[in-house]
Amino acid sequence: MTNSTSRFIMSRVALLTLSTLVYAGVSPNTCLAYLKYQDNCMGTQFTLLIDHDDEISAETGANAAFEEAKRLELVFSDYLGDSELSMLSDSSYTMKKQRLSDDLFTVLKHGQGVSRDTNGSFDMTIGQLSRLWRIARFKKTMPSQAKISRAMSMTGYKHLKLFPKTKEARLTLEGIELDLGGIAKGYTADRMLKTLRRHCLSRCIIDAGGDLVIGDPPRKSKGWRIKVGGLEHSASPYLELSNCAAATSGDIEQFVILNGKRFSHLINPFSGLGLTTQAQVTIIAPTGIVADSLASACIVLGIEKSQRYLRNQRQTEAYFMLRNDGQVDLTYIGSD
Repeated sequence: MTNSTSRFIMSRVALLTLSTLVYAGVSPNTCLAYLKYQDNCMGTQFTLLIDHDDEISAETGANAAFEEAKRLELVFSDYLGDSELSMLSDSSYTMKKQRLSDDLFTVLKHGQGVSRDTNGSFDMTIGQLSRLWRIARFKKTMPSQAKISRAMSMTGYKHLKLFPKTKEARLTLEGIELDLGGIAKGYTADRMLKTLRRHCLSRCIIDAGGDLVIGDPPRKSKGWRIKVGGLEHSASPYLELSNCAAATSGDIEQFVILNGKRFSHLINPFSGLGLTTQAQVTIIAPTGIVADSLASACIVLGIEKSQRYLRNQRQTEAYFMLRNDGQVDLTYIGSD
């Protein structure tokens, strides 16, 4: 292994699990060995799986892809005080227009479209609520209604104004903060795939903390084999996917108990509370930014509203999993 790749893990794998979604690239009797690279970024683990014979070329491409992810972390992070996103949030106190990078403007523009189409079920202005619930999960203490109400008073996607001609943005509510946790990883994985393609590494899959962007299929296979919902849900289907993306959002696995009640790590922008639905949705879409943002929106919308909304989304499918009395029910939304 070269020194340039020593900061992340590289190994050969045959059968694998990426996050909770990917199971195996090919069946065991035709199994090839893939190159697997891992690094931490955006508060989670990123994994690259590459089907390629030349380890040196693959390492070079993987390095470039991770460098792109690290670059975008400095754009999208709401943890880093000097990130471009944090500086935009800080501008709410002056309400002056801010010139944005192409990356940030692209993500905000796409996200605002989803917000409008879902009447705010997807909302990138919930930064104050996100911060409040991070503290609550850490301390395992329910935030007071007064604190929730105060955070909600500094939330609302309509307070984010975009100016496409100049690629500028303005926040029109003092104290409002942005949180791109429901969209940025999908976009970052899209950019990483473009980087790998430039290095002639198109047979690959990127797992950005559970958001998957999938390139060309591996050799001797029609696609990368994905299990919806993860290995623990025996009734969920396997899919063979290539040149698309898959993102999962939900609280079946990630939750916290506060005052005897179960709350998701995901926030309902209408109530200011963590979701309590015990549901999970996986979206299959053409790109990571689309899959990530739609998964974030649909878990708030619920099954019925998502069915109506997704009718207008081309090349998009959804798999809803809902836990009832210990059983997990699966509902498919998409083409017949």
